[in-house]
Amino acid sequence: MKKELYTKEELAFFDELENKIDTGNYEPIKIEELAKKRIETKKIAENTIKKRTRKKTVNIRLYEEDLEKIKAISLEKGIPYQTLINSAIHKLATKEI
Repeated sequence: MKKELYTKEELAFFDELENKIDTGNYEPIKIEELAKKRIETKKIAENTIKKRTRKKTVNIRLYEEDLEKIKAISLEKGIPYQTLINSAIHKLATKEI
């Protein structure tokens, strides 16, 4: 679970649940509380989806030679060069490279 994707409230909810399960203190939710928890969990899921799908426009200056090389690589891979740049930045941001 990538915890940086969640708010403090969401992290507290997850931590509380994990602690209860780990210590054997977990008790099933009473039916009266189930609807409330469903709403909270749904909000968490919706917020996570929004964060993961929201994109922001960024302008960067690249050396012309670097951009030409990136475009050549993207042609070899059969993808737009902007997609290739986005993929490289995403891998850097998620510490895959």
